Amino acid sequence: MDVLQHLEEESIYIMREVAGQFDNPCLLFSGGKDSITLVRLAEKAFAPSKTPFPLVHVDTGHNFPETLAFRDHLVNSLGAKLIVGHVQDDIDAGLSQEESGRYASRNSLQTTTLLNLIEKHKFDACIGGARRDEEKARAKERVFSVRDDFGQWNEKLQRPELFDMLNGNIHNGENIRVFPISNWTELDVWNYIQREQIQIPSLYYAHKRKVFNRDGLWMPYSDYIQIGENDEVITANVRFRTVGDMTCTAAVLSDAFELDNIIHEISSSSFSERGARIDDKRSEGAMEERKKIGYF
Repeated sequence: MDVLQHLEEESIYIMREVAGQFDNPCLLFSGGKDSITLVRLAEKAFAPSKTPFPLVHVDTGHNFPETLAFRDHLVNSLGAKLIVGHVQDDIDAGLSQEESGRYASRNSLQTTTLLNLIEKHKFDACIGGARRDEEKARAKERVFSVRDDFGQWNEKLQRPELFDMLNGNIHNGENIRVFPISNWTELDVWNYIQREQIQIPSLYYAHKRKVFNRDGLWMPYSDYIQIGENDEVITANVRFRTVGDMTCTAAVLSDAFELDNIIHEISSSSFSERGARIDDKRSEGAMEERKKIGYF
C-alpha cells in the first residue's frame, strides 16, 4: 500500500475514534502545515458532513501576520467555528507574566491560555499536530495522551496502545490530547500537501525578508524582538519550517520557491525541523518540561 495512503487511513480512523469516544473534542490549530494537514484529514473523515470539531487557536499576540491571515481565510472557506484565546488577555489579568530581556518570548505563555480555554469550553479531547519525529519528548507520546485535571502530562501514567486500540476513558476533569499524525514524518507531511494540493501560508515558501543572525539562527526582524547593538539586519531569501511565535521561530536561508524545491530541500537536510525553534534550546529537556505543565 502507498505509504501516504496508509498514513491517511490511520489518521482518519483516529479522527473518527475521537468523534465516537468523546463528547466535546476540538482541533488545536496553529496555522502551520501540520494543523492544516489535520484539517484536511478531518474533512475527509467526515465528508460530506462538516468537520464536527471547532478550531482552537492560541494567539500569542506575536504571531506572523501571514499566519493569522491564512487562518481566517481557511476558517471562512470551510465555514468552520473558530475559538481564539489571547495570551495578552491572560497577561492583562495577571495570570501570565511577560518575559523580558534579549530572549523574551510569549511561546511558553500559551500553556496558561490553552488550559483556560479547555476549562472554559469543557473540552475533553484536543486534537494536535505533534509528530514523533519532531523532538525526543514527542516520541514518548501516545496517540491518546492523557492529561490530569490540572492539564499536566506524566509519561509514566500513559496507557499502552496495542493493535490500534485507543482507550478514551477518562476521569472527571481529565482530558486527552490526540495526535493523529504522530506516525508521520516532516517529509510525509510535505508529500501529502503536494499530493492533496493543500494551500499553506506563504511563510513556508522562500521570500525576501529582513533577518538578523542570533546564535547561528536567522531571526525575523520584528518590533517584538529585542535587537542587540551588534545584530546586523540584512535582507535575504528565507523561508520558515515552522510558523510559531515570531520571537522564537528562526528562518532558514533558502531558494525553495515551489513545493518540489521544498521537498527536495527537506529530503537532503541534516538540520532538524525544530532546530529553528529557540525555545527548545533553553534547556536539554525544554520541550518535556513544557509538556508536563500542559503544553500542546
